[in-house]
Amino acid sequence: MTLPALQNTSVLYRRILSQFPQDISLAFAYGSGVFKQNGTSQGQMGKNMLDFVFAVDDPVTWHTMNLMQNRKHYSVLKFLGPRKISRIQEEHGAGVYYNTLIPMDGRIMKYGVISTDSLIDDLLHWKTMYIAGRLHKPVKILVQGENGKMRAALVGNLKSAVTASFLMLPESFSEEDLLLQIAGLSYAGDFRMVIGEDRSKVANIVKENVQHFRILYNNILQECPQVVYKPQQGKLEVDKSPEGQFVQLMALPRTLQQRITRLVDPPGKNRDVEEILLQVAQDPDCGSVVQQGISSIVKSSSITQTAKGIATAGKNFLSFASIIYLINLRISTQSTHTSYKADVQVLPDCVLLIQGRCTGLPDCVLLIQGRCTGLPDCVLLIQVYLTVFPSYRST
Repeated sequence: MTLPALQNTSVLYRRILSQFPQDISLAFAYGSGVFKQNGTSQGQMGKNMLDFVFAVDDPVTWHTMNLMQNRKHYSVLKFLGPRKISRIQEEHGAGVYYNTLIPMDGRIMKYGVISTDSLIDDLLHWKTMYIAGRLHKPVKILVQGENGKMRAALVGNLKSAVTASFLMLPESFSEEDLLLQIAGLSYAGDFRMVIGEDRSKVANIVKENVQHFRILYNNILQECPQVVYKPQQGKLEVDKSPEGQFVQLMALPRTLQQRITRLVDPPGKNRDVEEILLQVAQDPDCGSVVQQGISSIVKSSSITQTAKGIATAGKNFLSFASIIYLINLRISTQSTHTSYKADVQVLPDCVLLIQGRCTGLPDCVLLIQGRCTGLPDCVLLIQVYLTVFPSYRST
């Protein structure tokens, strides 16, 4: 699973990891600060944020130690203590607690903390696909313990990505088609791809990292009985018969199977999952149904996890750069006036927030408590947040 990334970065990663509690079962770095993307120079990579995920066996203990070592990394939620932080991590969003925009060794980083059990569950069953989806793409493994379940789950997650992609591709396709499909799984349904992210992101990831993808998937493709893999020609042929598709559907992660059955089975009918998947396997739109199932998982987790980020990122989240990132505003200053252009409908009543005039709310207390009724168009930020954290509603 270990992949080469930038040269001469091992010391950097070791120095960064040394700043954190060492009880980590899996640590990896990912994203454009670690792997080159199309259109990005080496110099630009050095300026990009470094993204990390730490899987830990005991989140309460880990946050207790990290609060002692790195208290400044946390938002106002640090005052709730490690147990409450761990509850927020485990019970809301995608089971990950992110600390963001952390200066570290001359770089800016963010890191997510997830329990080992939650990560294994996501890898095996795609409960949220939030971290499992990141691990469909090349990552730099920094720490990996001897947990056999974790190792098996990491491989199983890659096999699931291949199987789901087969179902959404035609009978014959290129290696590039497969890699684009795999890399795009975790972006299907992600609302950030509509309002914030570069829509050519998937192609940019794949184009510069084909060799890294091959390291991940070559053995799986060579051993898979459902496909004829011709690596020298970069071509693949997959079994698209109803029988072949049924085998693939039955091998999908449990949560995805459940989402597919909800899409297909009328309410109240309560048919057996195997019976429903057999029906889907014979449907000419089988691939579309699988795509919808994946999108429903990703959409739900991306919204709830981003909403949770309002609290976990605290005042860092409300930095000017972060606001621009979220709503994809193109801001141009003309003398003393600021004009706004957005890829989606601009949130017109967020002017105070956008202009940075909400300086009296360093931790956005009013937003968290739902008392900012003067911003009715902040539905994306406010109503979604209050759905995730109903206990923060004002009375």
